[in-house]
Amino acid sequence: MKIEGKNAVYENLAAGKAVYKIYLSKAANQAQYKDILDLARKANVKVELLERQELDKISLTKNNQGVLAEMQDFVYSSVEDILAVAGVRNEPAFVVALDGVEDPHNLGSIIRVCDCSGVHGIIIPKHNACPVNETVAKVSAGAISHVKIAKVTNLNQALEELKQKGVWVYAAELGGASIYEQNLTGAICLVVGGEGKGVSQLTKKVCDGVVTLPMRGGVNSLNASVACGITVYEALRQRGAK
Repeated sequence: MKIEGKNAVYENLAAGKAVYKIYLSKAANQAQYKDILDLARKANVKVELLERQELDKISLTKNNQGVLAEMQDFVYSSVEDILAVAGVRNEPAFVVALDGVEDPHNLGSIIRVCDCSGVHGIIIPKHNACPVNETVAKVSAGAISHVKIAKVTNLNQALEELKQKGVWVYAAELGGASIYEQNLTGAICLVVGGEGKGVSQLTKKVCDGVVTLPMRGGVNSLNASVACGITVYEALRQRGAK
């Protein structure tokens, strides 16, 4: 797996992930990459200098900021791993589940905002959804190194299991109670739907309720990552963000 961009490469190194090799543009001002080079040196990771054209040739996103790294493929966690994070932090579970998010840019942005808002982990389905790939890693700006992500065969079954463990599951979708009136302070899982389709009817039936963001404009929906960001930050506000 290739990780591209300064933030993504730095965060993976800082998190102690298995980075095999780093490629740096010869034209780059190496002073700007001092933190990366220092971490690479400590971890005995080889750094190879390439002409910018050579670097762009092996780049998958074509937006590498002059640096990319080869590392192990992303390792998914389990739902139990996510709940364990909540236990370690002594916090009620704070989980996000994605129902059919297929755009890697949306997934990357969601991972980033979940990391920033203190979400303990994200659940994604194995089928009809974007996996964690190079574009997701780039857009997340390194957040994939800090957020547990579980890939499950059956999303609805995973949600049922969360409910059995005392986690309240809410779909972020039109037609529900205002999110500003719903109590989100306990153990919760917020389900965010995919682009254009939203949360499926079957998944909504599994959920304990539906929470809705007020809409006052001419457009009746938000981008998945934007909706997720607003939703998790309202939950964070209620949970006593400082």
